[in-house]
Amino acid sequence: MYLNRSVDIELESWKNASSRKPLIIRGARQVGKSSSIRNLGKTFPYFAEVNFDENSDFKLLFEANNSIEQLCDELSLMLQTPIIAGETLLFLDEIQLCEAAINRLRYFYEKMPNLHVIAAGSLLEFALSEIPSFAVGRVRSLFMYPLSFAEFLNACGEEKLAKYLVTNGNEALSLPIHHKLTSFYKNFLIVGGMPEAVKTYVETKRFLEVQRVLDDLILSIQSDFSKYKTRISSLNLLEVFNALAMQVGEKFTYAYPNATLNNKQIKAAIELFKLAGLVHSVTHTSATGIPLGATVNPKFTKYLVFDTGIFQRLLGLDLSQLILQSDFNAVNKGNIAELHVGLELIKSDDCYQKNPVYYWQRESKNSQAELDYVLQIQEEIVPIEVKAGTKGSMQSMYLFMKEKNVPKGIRISMENFSNLEKIAIYPLYAAYLIRRKNE
Repeated sequence: MYLNRSVDIELESWKNASSRKPLIIRGARQVGKSSSIRNLGKTFPYFAEVNFDENSDFKLLFEANNSIEQLCDELSLMLQTPIIAGETLLFLDEIQLCEAAINRLRYFYEKMPNLHVIAAGSLLEFALSEIPSFAVGRVRSLFMYPLSFAEFLNACGEEKLAKYLVTNGNEALSLPIHHKLTSFYKNFLIVGGMPEAVKTYVETKRFLEVQRVLDDLILSIQSDFSKYKTRISSLNLLEVFNALAMQVGEKFTYAYPNATLNNKQIKAAIELFKLAGLVHSVTHTSATGIPLGATVNPKFTKYLVFDTGIFQRLLGLDLSQLILQSDFNAVNKGNIAELHVGLELIKSDDCYQKNPVYYWQRESKNSQAELDYVLQIQEEIVPIEVKAGTKGSMQSMYLFMKEKNVPKGIRISMENFSNLEKIAIYPLYAAYLIRRKNE
């Protein structure tokens, strides 16, 4: 069962472009990179997959000082598949295991520009970080994440509902449609966007089976800790990973309970998790102008675990409360609503760039105010406040808008679409539409 992904459109566009560069699909392990590439391969007369993990002989071919044309001839012989420019998709999987292959990507662009070449791999970011200028200008990166809520709806057979949500504008939905989307949203928080978990949910509709899949995924992720190029032990990495999960939605503090590492070691561990795609940073910005990144304070940083399903398993949240409680404030343990919104903002951004995410807090000891997210959409600064329920004051929002002379803000909550004075209200399930509807 293949889950249709939004990235499929980008891959098809890349395939049909009159001029293209070799493509590297980047993202955390098991988010569906290889599946999407193989799905694209079905649209070619020939599909040639080189897996450096399964056959080390491929590595020897790339390390030999042969021309690209000869390399393709030898790969064709080994794979028993023609490699013909314009007719073959050449997929280099687990490419992080062969530095020579990474370096060779540029020569595919220079010597065989009409050959379609895609590379991917788990923990690829670690290899790329050691080759910072491996093929600047000659290779394109595409970033991939777990399924978004829109992709989850499509996987559940609700394509029409997903399209309706996009085309509806900011008008209030009928209550039955709003309640249906809210129900799917709660399920999405539990299942998350990892393809294997989503497939299990679609096929069985049993949360218990989904939990088992998520537990397996967590064990797989943790087993990768030993592969990270670091002097920090796997147990200490696990300690930091759990501390990050416990502090989602809050400014990260290094003085977490039972810490065994110093601040420098914890910071190094966090950087490893960011490279692995397991966490995303949300950095404080003063938001005094554009770009937002010009006035950041990295001492004030929050972190988002990369998937809500993984997150809720790490924290052991009560699923019955998530499903049955109508007052979401009562079950927003671990700030899962803020996590969901942050991840949707990341997933809905340009897939060819890895843009930072920001939040704002008032830098005054005598006046506490904080906004969950601050976006730059074109030339405008857009403040976002997340409410887990349907109530709550917006003092921080109005204070920010007054101080920064910002004309509008966005509140994301369990409410239906609506508008207050200068405030657009989005349902939590529609967080991924914010960029599209404000451009």
